[in-house]
Amino acid sequence: MSRTCRIAPSLLSADFARLGEEVRSIVAAGADLVHFDVMDNHYVPNLTVGPLVCEAIRPHASGVPIDVHLMVEPVDRIVPDFAKAGATFVSFHPEASRHVDRTIALIRESGCRPGLVFNPSTPLDWLDWTLPKLDLVLLMAVNPGFGGQAFIPHTLAKLAEARRRIDAERARSGREILLEVDGGVKVDNIRAIALAGADTFVAGSAVFGAKDYRATIAAMRAEVAAAV
Repeated sequence: MSRTCRIAPSLLSADFARLGEEVRSIVAAGADLVHFDVMDNHYVPNLTVGPLVCEAIRPHASGVPIDVHLMVEPVDRIVPDFAKAGATFVSFHPEASRHVDRTIALIRESGCRPGLVFNPSTPLDWLDWTLPKLDLVLLMAVNPGFGGQAFIPHTLAKLAEARRRIDAERARSGREILLEVDGGVKVDNIRAIALAGADTFVAGSAVFGAKDYRATIAAMRAEVAAAV
């Protein structure tokens, strides 16, 4: 079955001194989502950006959905702030929430689309109980906290299992659930990642480290098309 390919450049690798311009550039280059990484120096060993920055970039995104990935603990306190700031998707790590179902419900009640994020060593068992309530499943292909890391190969098998679960849920309910992968995604491996089942691809340094954002996104899209 053919799947829609979505490219989500990660602002973690953008030039923060020119963030609005960078967002406009990736949107003009064909980005389907703007991936917004939130790190708190608590759940992960790094500190990035918060709701004020999300709100500031929203006008520059020209309606392209903002895909917020919360690497924070606790989660619930900050969810409404990102909803007000213009997030479309809000995803979080189950280890960071005391009550995963409650957090999913809070994201939905706040007007956003909920996602659950799996670290390389986090089992997919959480999906046994949560998948019917999710709009996005994000598999980390690196350990979260820093950009520019290499893709962890065992993510491919995990993607295939997540795809099987998502397809079963879609057959049951008719709902679309995105299967996103983040970490080490590049032009030369995105085809294999798509073959494993991903349909949404977070790319940080691969896009923002390129001289031509449009050409890089187009090359990624062509590789995915060849796979599916």
